[in-house]
Amino acid sequence: MTESAYADRYVAAVARAVPASSRAEILAELEASIAEQVEPRIAEGEDRDGAEREVVAALGEPIAYASSLLDRPMWVVGPRYYAAWLRLLRLLLWIVPLCGVGGVVLGQLIARAPVGAVFGSAVAVLIQTVVHVVFWTTLVFFVLERTGSTGDTILDWTPEQLPPTAEARSGRTDLIASLVFLAVMAGAIVWDRLLGFFPTGGSPIPVLAPEPWPWIVVWGFLVLEAAFGVALFVRQRWTTGLAVINTVLALAFAAATLTLLVRGELVNPSLIAFITEAGGEGFARGERASAAQGGVFGILGVVVGFSLVLFAAWDIVDGWLKLRRVRRTATPHPRPGRAE
Repeated sequence: MTESAYADRYVAAVARAVPASSRAEILAELEASIAEQVEPRIAEGEDRDGAEREVVAALGEPIAYASSLLDRPMWVVGPRYYAAWLRLLRLLLWIVPLCGVGGVVLGQLIARAPVGAVFGSAVAVLIQTVVHVVFWTTLVFFVLERTGSTGDTILDWTPEQLPPTAEARSGRTDLIASLVFLAVMAGAIVWDRLLGFFPTGGSPIPVLAPEPWPWIVVWGFLVLEAAFGVALFVRQRWTTGLAVINTVLALAFAAATLTLLVRGELVNPSLIAFITEAGGEGFARGERASAAQGGVFGILGVVVGFSLVLFAAWDIVDGWLKLRRVRRTATPHPRPGRAE
């Protein structure tokens, strides 16, 4: 299965839009229908990718096609823009509420608000942002549908917009990207350890503390993440076991780094002393102004800790979402002529 296989990607997109109870039957029929139209084109001399592209383009947007199979009317904004509205709404609901809640939680943590206040503010902001995103997005598409707007160029669907299959996302490209990222991180850590990263006008100062624990934690995480990337590439798809391992790795990294941060063993004390001395009276005024929030370094500590937790949470959620996508798009009926 290759990343450029339009038919594979189309079937996976339709699978996400139909209920589980009827998914196997619908996908089997869809695969058979695509194969019946693709094979004669190939016999006439077309290449497979080109033939598959033309066939799925004729079928139309996957959400609209799935709705037609289920005899499910595309209400809310009308059939013309329904699929575009749903795609955009899903994207915005993943981004806007999370950004809003994250900003409020970070602000409350910096202000040293009690846990109840943080939770209450987060819930209130989450509800408000979801309501606003749904209302305003729907209103825009409602107006477009009712006014007969001709600006279809940015909303028209093409086969190139099909997302890659879950197997393709877990393939060689992901492995290379992961290893390159880890290599860059490793190089940055070595540079910081040997030469220092923070400029001082003279010799740079290392950012990480000179004690061995930060070095051990970060290097251990990089090695384990590299091993995990190789295991995922070999397996070629997310499994429950891999998702659990990914969760454990993320939680272990967050717990270890947060412990070092709270104990003052993550950041180089020489760096803190240099910033304090270089800041002079201006820094002292900032310390006094932010004393209720733990001072300037207290605020920075909250921001760093929040970022570490956010990174771990994103990694965990991403892994389970990919597993869910694999399960939803699993197709037990390979088409003729497509090597698995």
